[in-house]
Amino acid sequence: MASDNRRADRVAEAIREEVATFLANDAKDPRITRLVTVTGAEVTRDLRHAKVFVSVMGTDAERKETFEGLASVATHLRARVGRALRLRLAPEITFKPDESIARAARIEDLLARIKEGNAPPDGDADA
Repeated sequence: MASDNRRADRVAEAIREEVATFLANDAKDPRITRLVTVTGAEVTRDLRHAKVFVSVMGTDAERKETFEGLASVATHLRARVGRALRLRLAPEITFKPDESIARAARIEDLLARIKEGNAPPDGDADA
């Protein structure tokens, strides 16, 4: 059983790499214009479904548009991943937002402002 989990982890990592390469080099959808970072992937044990976590920089409208573009290329990516990884049945790919990079940038900004003495008032983390 432990080998099944390791296989799913290996396939997830390979999917993450393949999706990142595709988005960096081959994505033609005009909605995918923002900086998109593939931060991780999870695959079910039966390898039928894959969640790909991405961080998208930009406004809420730009992020929404980018996720629409990602959803539209998911079918193409499924076939590409299946061929590249030589899987009998390629997993269905869904994209999920990963806010960790944006949160880290916000924390860095707040810490820099505190260090400079320009801290936002208590309770106003967005100032």
